[in-house]
Amino acid sequence: MEPEELKHKHFATICVHGSGGPDPVTGAINTPIYQSSTFAFPSAEEGAALFSGEKEGYIYTRLGNPTQAALEREMAFLEGGEKALAVASGMAAAMTAVLTLVKSGESIVASNCLYGGTHKLFTELLPRLDIEVLEVDATDPANVEAAIKPNSRLLFLETPANPTLTIIDIATCSEIAHRHGMKVLVDNTFATPYFQRPLMLGADIVLHSATKYIGGHGDTIGGILVGEAEFIDRARNEIVRDLGGCISPFNAWLLLRGLKTLPVRMERHAFNAMRIAKYLAFHPKIKQVWYPGLTTHPQHELAKKQMQGFGGMVAFEMKGGREAAVRLLNHVKLMTLAVSLGDVDTLIEHPASMTHSTYSPEELAESKISEGLVRLSVGIEHVNDLVDDLSQALRQV
Repeated sequence: MEPEELKHKHFATICVHGSGGPDPVTGAINTPIYQSSTFAFPSAEEGAALFSGEKEGYIYTRLGNPTQAALEREMAFLEGGEKALAVASGMAAAMTAVLTLVKSGESIVASNCLYGGTHKLFTELLPRLDIEVLEVDATDPANVEAAIKPNSRLLFLETPANPTLTIIDIATCSEIAHRHGMKVLVDNTFATPYFQRPLMLGADIVLHSATKYIGGHGDTIGGILVGEAEFIDRARNEIVRDLGGCISPFNAWLLLRGLKTLPVRMERHAFNAMRIAKYLAFHPKIKQVWYPGLTTHPQHELAKKQMQGFGGMVAFEMKGGREAAVRLLNHVKLMTLAVSLGDVDTLIEHPASMTHSTYSPEELAESKISEGLVRLSVGIEHVNDLVDDLSQALRQV
């Protein structure tokens, strides 16, 4: 089936069949792993043409690889972007985007509840390059407008946010940023294109830590950027080519495999997460639950408007603070005490001391990441078993 015909099919069908069809050389239904560092040239003239950019093709896997290209084609198709770029990790994707768009002496405006690694990049590394980052509560678009300076080049949003599941109005914030000549990047890791498509809401660039839901099995690391062709070409040729943050062919193949089951996994993640969120919402030892699908979530109506589902992440605050949270984590039996997220098995962690330990106490407070907050990446196990595990662990608190 041609890509134009596939565009009119359901998302689950597109994920399974892809946009390119079987391998054009062998007819293989699944893209082969081109596990080669180097590619031969038919002639010296064609080699020169490849290096000059006059001809498309493969030279060296740091610069591009057929397996990587297949992943990029599928991710661009799913997100509705012109092109995509796959790199070594989510953090490599974030740094690549920043260095493509922002120069020394310029600034970034970002939402203030971010993955801890992104926050550290913004507060420790980028200032060394004379790039200023202003993190604001972007749930109020007025804060975004107020933070923009004449030298602001990029608005960086994470929605749903890690770990508080905060939802940001992508369309409104994009309109504000574009009036000031800025590009808008949305980290779509938590939602995936199955539940949210930021480019359709006005954003310019989508970022994924593909390690998470795109891969889905905790066995690979990768990052993906999707956006306009001009941006992707610059990112590839100006940043990845020289810094070398390339993805391996094997990891690209694992991510391609993950895309085929993305819809069925996301449906199960979301179903389980909603059941668990409702269970926790009425538990006497829980102070508050954050899940966009609950009507009690501060941005529930916005989530319904800009998302097609609410995802598999749940955050909740223990009434006993950090001591209670630690005791809970030490008593789960079925759930795995580990960071990362998006795996088929359920992962549980304590953001303030783990994924977001890069935040100062003041920054944790500003981002509403309390000492009693627990983050749950809900897997695809039977939900009754997950609830039973939480129930027995909570009895120990």
